[in-house]
Amino acid sequence: MPAVSKGDGMRGLAVFISDIRNCKSKEAEIKRINKELANIRSKFKGDKALDGYSKKKYVCKLLFIFLLGHDIDFGHMEAVNLLSSNKYTEKQIGYLFISVLVNSNSELIRLINNAIKNDLASRNPTFMCLALHCIANVGSREMGEAFAADIPRILVAGDSMDSVKQSAALCLLRLYKASPDLVPMGEWTARVVHLLNDQHMGVVTAAVSLITCLCKKNPDDFKTCISLAVSRLSRIVSSASTDLQDYTYYFVPAPWLSVKLLRLLQCYPPPEDAAVKGRLVECLETVLNKAQEPPKSKKVQHSNAKNAILFETISLIIHYDSEPNLLVRACNQLGQFLQHRETNLRYLALESMCTLASSEFSHEAVKTHIDTVINALKTERDVSVRQRAADLLYAMCDRSNAKQIVSEMLRYLETADYAIREEIVLKVAILAEKYAVDYSWYVDTILNLIRIAGDYVSEEVWYRVLQIVTNRDDVQGYAAKTVFEALQAPACHENMVKVGGYILGEFGNLIAGDPRSSPPVQFSLLHSKFHLCSVATRALLLSTYIKFINLFPETKATIQGVLRAGSQLRNADVELQQRAVEYLTLSSVASTDVLATVLEEMPPFPERESSILAKLKRKKGPGAGSALDDGRRDPSSNDINGGVEPTPSTVSTPSPSADLLGLRAAPPPAAPAAPSGAGNLLVDVFSDGPAPQPSLGPTPEEAFLSELEPPAPESPMALLADPAPVADPGPEDVGPPIPEADELLNKFVCKNNGVLFENQLLQIGVKSEFRQNLGRMYLFYGNKTSVQFQNFLPTVVHPGDLQTQLAVQTKRVAAQVDGGAQVQQVLNIECLRDFLTPPLLSVRFRYGGAPQSLTLKLPVTINKFFQPTEMAAQDFFQRWKQLSLPQQEAQKIFKANHPMDAEVTKAKLLGFGSALLDNVDPNPENFVGAGIIQTKALQVGCLLRLEPNAQAQMYRLTLRTSKEPVSRHLCELLAQQF
Repeated sequence: MPAVSKGDGMRGLAVFISDIRNCKSKEAEIKRINKELANIRSKFKGDKALDGYSKKKYVCKLLFIFLLGHDIDFGHMEAVNLLSSNKYTEKQIGYLFISVLVNSNSELIRLINNAIKNDLASRNPTFMCLALHCIANVGSREMGEAFAADIPRILVAGDSMDSVKQSAALCLLRLYKASPDLVPMGEWTARVVHLLNDQHMGVVTAAVSLITCLCKKNPDDFKTCISLAVSRLSRIVSSASTDLQDYTYYFVPAPWLSVKLLRLLQCYPPPEDAAVKGRLVECLETVLNKAQEPPKSKKVQHSNAKNAILFETISLIIHYDSEPNLLVRACNQLGQFLQHRETNLRYLALESMCTLASSEFSHEAVKTHIDTVINALKTERDVSVRQRAADLLYAMCDRSNAKQIVSEMLRYLETADYAIREEIVLKVAILAEKYAVDYSWYVDTILNLIRIAGDYVSEEVWYRVLQIVTNRDDVQGYAAKTVFEALQAPACHENMVKVGGYILGEFGNLIAGDPRSSPPVQFSLLHSKFHLCSVATRALLLSTYIKFINLFPETKATIQGVLRAGSQLRNADVELQQRAVEYLTLSSVASTDVLATVLEEMPPFPERESSILAKLKRKKGPGAGSALDDGRRDPSSNDINGGVEPTPSTVSTPSPSADLLGLRAAPPPAAPAAPSGAGNLLVDVFSDGPAPQPSLGPTPEEAFLSELEPPAPESPMALLADPAPVADPGPEDVGPPIPEADELLNKFVCKNNGVLFENQLLQIGVKSEFRQNLGRMYLFYGNKTSVQFQNFLPTVVHPGDLQTQLAVQTKRVAAQVDGGAQVQQVLNIECLRDFLTPPLLSVRFRYGGAPQSLTLKLPVTINKFFQPTEMAAQDFFQRWKQLSLPQQEAQKIFKANHPMDAEVTKAKLLGFGSALLDNVDPNPENFVGAGIIQTKALQVGCLLRLEPNAQAQMYRLTLRTSKEPVSRHLCELLAQQF
């Protein structure tokens, strides 16, 4: 870079900055700035032409004023003029001003582009670098369109200087991130990849950053980079610190480039070429060997650089998961960091070992560090490190150490931070169920959980223990005895009362022979808790009381007295009042045989995967997926989950049509009904049967509006959704929709539920309902493989002006989707005004290390907000005549694409949203419909007439609405259905 001469010091700028710094108050500073702005404005408008130095000085002052937080509304043209100067300092200031103050929509962009084009063509490396930096800093789409084709040419040109190549690579990376569709890499791919062999390390570093970003979208196009990356990595790893002096950082050769190369290799599976793979394995072994060597410097920078390469190497080893020797060595190396004095290293070691624990090759090696991890859980001061230790214990747990790990986690739970208690509870519950040697231990563990952290024991946890106790005859008596003893504690958590009420109501007779737990004693114990409980728990206890009348007839009079009490029969809560009245009548009227039949013992629950596991997946714990992998290592553990027998369907990869997360497992009937809302739609989205409709309450519109509110904190479903809405990316951040997107969208014009997309990896199902201008949609993402999806990110994008027409609020989903698992995403939709294009659904994830992405059209069309309208024939024709303007009518005559069946046609028209009006059209074979499209801004009335001609196999469709675009769009949508 040219040296700045002494005359370029700009003394006037230095004096101005000094004056600003010497100001004693804000008012004085503003006064001095206004004075300077007036002086600069007069100089720019003066008759005397300014020389380059003066322009540069004044533009610098404007830039400094802007950086102080003041608005600058002039001087842009003078900055553009500086770009044509042949002096480096003047051109540099011009580009700096433009990069900071000129936005992408400025009218000066074309002038700036011309100046940039001249500098790029000048072959002066300094000027070319300045121009490339400006393109990257502004990064507008217009600049991308102007230079996207030129920059790759500069990047691969043989006569380009190394500094220019670096700048070109980083500039191209910036443009690709802003507008991927503007960077045509097809013809340049091979030559860009070849830059990995460049002699200049700076060029290689910039090229690796570019290739890493490009290969995520087109991995096959850049597959040749694997061998070159391995070759370059091998040369760096095997070199001494003196071989790469300019790129050696505290005795570590090229640490940044090494890390980038290792990350690039993580975008691909292990190399297929045996020679390349052998060389890569040798590199990885060398890095692990160097980690054992004594440090060459005591500086923290040396250890940071060395450890950065080591951890990235371990990440690559874990990603490949194919070299047992390397996995075990990586585990041993991480074990040395578990007691390191540096907190960050301990955290990273625990996090990496969580992933290693899921590998069949390194699981046993991870287990050898169990004592160290338990000690970290007890003594670590940093809460985040303690949480990673708990995750690792969960990941390394199997049948041999389950009791020890569960015991330690229970002990830790008593003093655990409140932020992670719920996650610890879920993990303990899962481990206790998964690896229970005997179910008495499982019951003891869950009751201890409730005793220690009852506030954090969700309904899923105690639902599950009730299901297991109900299904296991051998544990029912023990459970009744244990819960009876637990209820005798003076301070008893309400969840314990729920569990006790259910178990004693079902199996209290098994301990009734002991005088200490006789029926009156059991009832007295439960009823002593009644007045301290919530309404939901009281309702459950009333169900227990009526069960007692059947089990223990001697308690009938006492319980009827409780039910007959005014506090129950005239209870302000409708649920309690209804139960008391019905149970009292049942116990008084029904004979003993009828009572025994109605109140007989609950049958075993259908065996399903534990819903606790589904909840933990949504907590995004790093160890959440590891227990599933343990199930693949230890097939015998499949007989634990509530007594599931290992059948082919339970030990193999689940079918996508199965209830992948076990969310359909019903809660115990004696428990209060779960709140209506999102939970009502948590069913098998891929089933062929009709979808159950959620209860909307007595007033459909009001109840539906309430359904769109986020779940209340006390609702169990509130824990399955992230309260933070997902920020939609811009349309430029997603690729174009897949070719069959329109065809998939058309399938949902007349229906709300079904499979939106399916390939060999992923299945996406949809359930939705709409009321007036509001809608709620549930998207179900099913992993059809046995491999976990990483970095799973589904997002909704509004192309064009759709943001102002349709509001879509989304909930986050877990970043990992385990093999055979299903995750749910909730979308709340509001139609603000009529729209013509649907929103886009972008799904991105990593499968087997390779990035995957697809873009679909979300099945939200304007007809979803139809409200059917009934009207008489006279009213219909009167309204039809009112909508007689040419622009209000859309008509289409088309050939039938499907068999012309009247019932099918009627069903499609009803699914489209309009009401079918009988006895309106003189021709009974014609179909006439009416409806109103509800938006927040206005209502659009719509009338339609469909005339089928069976002989010619043709239709004529006529639509009239009060808005021309709506008429045309609805006509196109409906015509495609026939």
